Amino acid sequence: MSSRFKQLLDLGQSLWYDNIQRCLLENGELARLIARGEIRGVTSNPSIFHAAIARTNDYDQALTPMAWAGWTAERIFWQLALEDIRAACDLFLRLYNETNGGDGYVSLEVNPALAHDTEATVAQALDLWRRVGYPNLMIKVPATRQGLPAVRRLIAAGVNVNVTLIFSLQRYREVMDAYLSGLEDRLQAGQPLEQVASVASFFVSRFDTKIDAMLPPDSPLRGRAAIANARLAYEEFRKVFGGERFARLQAAGGRIQRPLWASTSTKNPAYPDTLYVDELIGPATVNTVPPQTLDAFRDHGTVARTLTADLDGARRLLDELAGQGIFIEQVAEELESEGVRAFAEAFAAMMKTIEERRAVAVAALGPLADSVARGAARLAADDAPARLHRPDPSLWTSDPAGQEEIRQRLGWVTLPETSRRFVGEINGFAAAIRREGLRKALLLGMGGSSLAPEVFALVFGKRPDFDFAILDSTDPAQVLEAARRFPPEETLYLVSSKSGGTAEVTAMLHYFWALGEKRLGPKVGDHFAAITDRGTSLDALADARGFRKTFLADSSVGGRFSALTHFGLVPAALLGLDLETMLEEAARMASQCRPEVEGGRNPGLVLGAALGEAALSGRDKLTLIADAPVQPFGSWLEQLIAESSGKEGKGIVVVDGEPIGAPSDYGDDRLFVYLRQTGEHEAAVARLREAGHPVLEFSIPNAYALIPEFYRWEMATAYACALLKVNPFDQPDVQDNKERTKAMLSAYSQTKRLEEGEPAWEGDGLRVYAAETGKRADLAVLWEAFVQSARPGDYVAINAYLPRTDEMTAALTELRLKLRARTGCATTVGFGPRFLHSTGQLHKGGPNTGLFLQITADPVEDVEIPGQGVTFGVLQRCQALGDYAALSARGRRLLRVHLPEPGAVWKLLAFEKG
Repeated sequence: MSSRFKQLLDLGQSLWYDNIQRCLLENGELARLIARGEIRGVTSNPSIFHAAIARTNDYDQALTPMAWAGWTAERIFWQLALEDIRAACDLFLRLYNETNGGDGYVSLEVNPALAHDTEATVAQALDLWRRVGYPNLMIKVPATRQGLPAVRRLIAAGVNVNVTLIFSLQRYREVMDAYLSGLEDRLQAGQPLEQVASVASFFVSRFDTKIDAMLPPDSPLRGRAAIANARLAYEEFRKVFGGERFARLQAAGGRIQRPLWASTSTKNPAYPDTLYVDELIGPATVNTVPPQTLDAFRDHGTVARTLTADLDGARRLLDELAGQGIFIEQVAEELESEGVRAFAEAFAAMMKTIEERRAVAVAALGPLADSVARGAARLAADDAPARLHRPDPSLWTSDPAGQEEIRQRLGWVTLPETSRRFVGEINGFAAAIRREGLRKALLLGMGGSSLAPEVFALVFGKRPDFDFAILDSTDPAQVLEAARRFPPEETLYLVSSKSGGTAEVTAMLHYFWALGEKRLGPKVGDHFAAITDRGTSLDALADARGFRKTFLADSSVGGRFSALTHFGLVPAALLGLDLETMLEEAARMASQCRPEVEGGRNPGLVLGAALGEAALSGRDKLTLIADAPVQPFGSWLEQLIAESSGKEGKGIVVVDGEPIGAPSDYGDDRLFVYLRQTGEHEAAVARLREAGHPVLEFSIPNAYALIPEFYRWEMATAYACALLKVNPFDQPDVQDNKERTKAMLSAYSQTKRLEEGEPAWEGDGLRVYAAETGKRADLAVLWEAFVQSARPGDYVAINAYLPRTDEMTAALTELRLKLRARTGCATTVGFGPRFLHSTGQLHKGGPNTGLFLQITADPVEDVEIPGQGVTFGVLQRCQALGDYAALSARGRRLLRVHLPEPGAVWKLLAFEKG
């Protein structure tokens, strides 16, 4: 605490802060002011909240889900205000306890429109007191004639009261009487007095503003009435709280009602900017100051006891004003009316601002607005948040086996807190890797083990001194490129598999272990680490081979929900991310999704309602539009939603990476989501909205702001699946693909040939296979039959078992655009076998609305998988054939094109003229 603030406190005055806004709470500025001892409480009013909400976008992310849930503007305001007030109360609670309730208070004002309604004021004050639930809250009640009985009743009820808008000495006497009467009523009722506190907020600078305008410009009385009036009020305070009436109450534990000097910013620039602080210092008082006055006092305020100075002069001043026809009590009455009116107007203006923003948010839902509000209400009425956290598996399914699976898969809900205990160990591991000179890391993983790390690497960017990449393919070209770029001598190989037996990861491990053994000899284990569940085959293998480290992840978290487990945090630490910040950001979102949060304020629940209701109404193509810095998030989101929802003939298709078209390019099966950072797609999004398409927008101002989105979307997915009545934590159709792949590998090991069946057409180095046709000579007929089978509401999935390179992506993007233009359907692109761990479940278990174009190719160069008797190329082809067979068995519309080599993918563009 600086000497100036300490001197002020030593003289008995507490400085409170007349300001509150969300950014001060979130950026830590309010906490720093408290820690430095500069402020000892906070006051707020409708004007302060109006400025905070109208002049910033700080509240928009909280406001939007409430608007989607159908809340009114006033309900939204009170929710926002209560959140800020609770957060401030929490910051001040320690000071409140240390001072035994002497300081540390946060004030919240009732609706000023109730200033002349005693009953309504009492009712709202009691409701706010209950909802905030902190002992260091003060409810602000205007000191109108109707407000005074409310003050008395609230004090008697044990509610702390800040009596506000006091201007006249007579009204101040009435305020003190109301406070003392309330204490007496409470005492007579046998209730304790010790914890009931109150301040009387005497408004200062407005007096000078009002009276100066009534005086000649050169009058020596200008700028003096406010100080004089306040000093005389303090004299009244000393009389009342030094008298016998209060002495009896004090003996029973009653506290004094401190005068609080409010409206202490200097309105006239000709006056010193600390005038209404320097001249009003005395024992047992509070001065609440706005930011600019606090800054000025910190810089050059003067500390001395001034409140009791020249009281005779103060009385003479009021007499002189009366001599000029300016009567203080009359001025005070006018100021009270003006003050109530000003706050009421500020409140109304604030409601208008919130209503405007609410309307914009609701309009973004387009035709879904009513159904989303109903869905959110239904989830809240079903007690879905409490059931999710409990957990109660019947929220999703009545199947006993499914319910048992769910009970073992909800550890992700508490990860923002439970993962904190691993931060030190993980950071220590990452630091050791760098100390030992390893400058590269290659993660070998699939699906949930690789997609979150991929997002972290692409969104946060690579460290300049550390190369990090992910291999999530059995494509020989990608394996060879990874081996070239990540030689064993320089690399840590991070083997990541939840089950420990993922076929692709096992094959990669065999390959890179053999490569490492060849070059590093017995030290090869020092270059390997594993992330897996306890007791898996990978856990045992890592121990047997002497891996330098094995991280055992939380077994109660499924792979696609594992971003904040070791599967995400270990790669994040190697990338140089701040794990504590990551978990703090996630915890902030988690706190908003707790069961005690009202449904409409729960961002996960409301988003889940939007996703679920949209899918139920036929808008099951969740189309992502993302600014470039956050575009990688889409791949993770695709797996989360598709694999969780795509079963029992239901599901949400995530359309990621599809170039934005004209509004007319899209059908009414689309729900758009815009992940906004740079605003580069604002114009396109505006056109979509103008055309009536629903577009949900999420602002992600920086990389760390993406972390809470992982948690939001996990929650949303769980709630959407509750509306769809599917189990989001299983993947029943994935095993079929695996079994078919195993069978084909087994057959290959015996015959050394692949059973691909007879092509329906062959020529120009291409082979075309169609699930529902015999051999035909006309390629155009095959292609047309496939394309023309598309119906409104379908989607076209291009599943390419090819190297995932920029060139290949560009070619397939051109193809998907041609197919969109031709069919009017949503399009997706997945690289195999990567997509099998992402959208494979949806393709087999979801609705029969997909057209599947599978593309395979002979590799330019193949690579042996050491000790397995097959190559990566054969494994990849068997996975493709298993995928094809599984889709065919389910009657999916299916066409497979086999290329002589991956570069021939451009020949496909000639199939479809677009």
